[in-house]
Amino acid sequence: MTIFEKIIARQIPAKIIWEDDHAIAFHDVDPQAPVHVLIV
Repeated sequence: MTIFEKIIARQIPAKIIWEDDHAIAFHDVDPQAPVHVLIV
């Protein structure tokens, strides 16, 4: 299981800011910019 699958399954905590049936968006744990969001 990848780290992204673990975040989706709530096995790893994440600051989720959006989720629907097709995508999930959460803050990066090591941001490279003031706002750094990953969309999977």
